[in-house]
Amino acid sequence: MTKKIGSKHVAQHRGKKERAEIRKTNIAREAVKQAIARAKYRNQQKGQPTMAMASPTP
Repeated sequence: MTKKIGSKHVAQHRGKKERAEIRKTNIAREAVKQAIARAKYRNQQKGQPTMAMASPTP
């Protein structure tokens, strides 16, 4: 269940500044994830396995 304070959810008690801060951090976190994913598949031939899957670890 979600956290509540009284009859309201915790998110409803956040101020504008705090919400904006959370939104900015979420956007930045997502941008980092996308950059990692793009770098992972850059210059990859279509239909070929990724480098991590191609080389088995000893």
